[in-house]
Amino acid sequence: MEQDKTLGEEIRQEEQQEQDIPAVTFDEFEIPSYEEWKEAVVALLKGKPFEKSMFTKTYEGITLNPIYRMEDLEGLTHNKTYPGMESNLRGANASGYIHKPWTIAQECDAKTPSEANEMVKYELLKGSTAASVVLDTATRKGYDVDTANKEEIADIGVSLSTLSDVNKLLDDVDLEKFEIDIYAGASNIALLSAVAVVCEQKKLSLKKLHGAITADPIGELALDGKLTRPLDEYYDEMAHSICWAEKFAPELKTVVVNTDVYHNGGANDIQEVAYAMNEAVTYMKSMERRGIDVNTFCRHLRFHFSIGANFFMEIAKLRSVKMIWAQIVKNCGGDDIAQKINIYVSTSSFCQTVYDPYVNLLRAATQSFSAVVGGMDGMFVKPFDHCIRPSDEFSRRIARNIQIMEQHEFNFIQPIDPAGGSWYLEPLTEEFTQKAWAKFQEIEAHGGLIKALENNTVQIAINEVLQARFKNLATRKDRSVGNNMYPNMTEKLLEVPEIDFDKIIADRKMAIKVNVKVRDNDYVKLLLSEIGKRDFSEHGSLINTVKQTIKAGATLGEISTALTGEATGEVIEAILPHRWTERYEQLRHRTEKYLEKTGENVNIFLANMGPIPQHKARADFVTSFMQVAAFNVFTNNGFPTVEEAVQAAIDSNADVAIVCSTDSTYPELAPAVTSGIKAVKPSMKVFLAGAPTPELKKACDEAGMDDYISVRSNCYETLLRMQKEKGMIE
Repeated sequence: MEQDKTLGEEIRQEEQQEQDIPAVTFDEFEIPSYEEWKEAVVALLKGKPFEKSMFTKTYEGITLNPIYRMEDLEGLTHNKTYPGMESNLRGANASGYIHKPWTIAQECDAKTPSEANEMVKYELLKGSTAASVVLDTATRKGYDVDTANKEEIADIGVSLSTLSDVNKLLDDVDLEKFEIDIYAGASNIALLSAVAVVCEQKKLSLKKLHGAITADPIGELALDGKLTRPLDEYYDEMAHSICWAEKFAPELKTVVVNTDVYHNGGANDIQEVAYAMNEAVTYMKSMERRGIDVNTFCRHLRFHFSIGANFFMEIAKLRSVKMIWAQIVKNCGGDDIAQKINIYVSTSSFCQTVYDPYVNLLRAATQSFSAVVGGMDGMFVKPFDHCIRPSDEFSRRIARNIQIMEQHEFNFIQPIDPAGGSWYLEPLTEEFTQKAWAKFQEIEAHGGLIKALENNTVQIAINEVLQARFKNLATRKDRSVGNNMYPNMTEKLLEVPEIDFDKIIADRKMAIKVNVKVRDNDYVKLLLSEIGKRDFSEHGSLINTVKQTIKAGATLGEISTALTGEATGEVIEAILPHRWTERYEQLRHRTEKYLEKTGENVNIFLANMGPIPQHKARADFVTSFMQVAAFNVFTNNGFPTVEEAVQAAIDSNADVAIVCSTDSTYPELAPAVTSGIKAVKPSMKVFLAGAPTPELKKACDEAGMDDYISVRSNCYETLLRMQKEKGMIE
């Protein structure tokens, strides 16, 4: 009792103290106007132009302001909504991630069904919430091992052919508890049927099957440049998969609009969103012509976006796409539920690097954070070695734990629409939406996405952005740590494990032979011929026939062949995948291979003039510049005289000497060092570190100076030219 009285007294005292503390106000501080802020910044720039220094142009054609203020929200109306309502800008779910956190869908890329099964079960045990599996290229294209190109078998994922393979893949995986997530390629009929048969055999409820077994024929056409049968036939199959799922597996997505092909081709975010919307509308119209209404179509549709390097732009992209899709569906007659987009994302392959790959961890962390803030339904964080080798247990664990920490340690599931009201993000989202909508309308007005792909409009537009990215990386306007800036010269590439593909292929072929031996081949042939007739007027009936054929022992490849028959599909120019640092990686790899083969390298001698403070800044700059291509750089603490520098350069027997000093000393030193070296060894190249004045350049040119290295230099082209001169490129 005494303790209660004491505690009560302490509480009253604390409340009294709080009342005695005066309220804190900021009345003493005046809010500066934009002009006052600008005036202060101009003074700090010390003569540099404000407009050029403080505004950032993006690949999306959006110019970012140096500062955003409350008045930037004036006139905006899209943000005056609530989560889960109206435009869905603030999220399709009113409670955000609180009641249903986003799905952790870490993809499993093992080569065989048994290995993939073990990987899936381990991922689910360690925190993933979806059984996410990557198929190899052969399976995605509809080929069995005995008919596929050798290079496409078990290349990026698991090889599947028979019902037994699918059974092994999903053995002991609780598909009623966990989502399934498999992208099947242009057609999902065979795989969808096989999974349905496995569920029935395991007495798993198809009604509880949730997740996605999806197809994206337009995405495959854009990626591969061709399809085995016409798009209209793929649309017929899509209609069958939707109708079957609507009746038997209503929680299953069967169609995906996957923008990876555009993103990895180098597209900007505006293009990525516009093409995704055009593709989705193409599918929607095609399904409507086949009697599938908008609401049914949307229930079985998923979007997949890659999340790139521009942190705030990616947030704006995900917020914007919710509004755009809601507007499209609403105008097509869709209800409120249909307007709620289903978005899965992955961190970017385009932004990953082979050299200094552990920086990919930082990239994945910021990209996944963008996705969480922007709002999505599921995510795959790519392991840091994703672009180098099949992921190992360590790299998968680190990638998986990024999401687990975001959910459970950083508590990112708690805030709902954390970007809402941001003076920066709301105007950015508005401008992004307007530009993406304009691009969408432009493509629709010119006949739609298929026509734009057929006449190369899309390919040309994406390539223009890709080349701009390459140019900015070449001139180091854009920076990639460990690649075009700050290379680690002691780094050893990650080891790529030896994979016995011959054994995998032999084992896979043997499994097919065994399958053929134990089945009734005449019955299978009869069923396959029924599929080839394509007389399936009732939507969904195709799945039932394919299921029966799979039960009889037909392979996924045989079903795909039966569906194709004598047909041929569209052919376009493919959108090839790239990574933004691939050209720099080729530079460095070429040097390393040449060194390994010949024992020689491009040797760079730094003609550092004067004491260390005089030459250090430029010496460090050109050292990093040359090491980007793994060239050998001879450093020193500087030379007091021109004669000593010239003699040291000649004695070094280097390919190139680079004069490093200050602007004030260059007129006296640079021409003298150049002429001194050229007089004795005219074959040695001489460069100047820095951008010379016209007068200095004239003097240096007359002395025989070969090139000038500065922040304005094209790093990639300079290093490539030096490799050619060395004989590294035939």
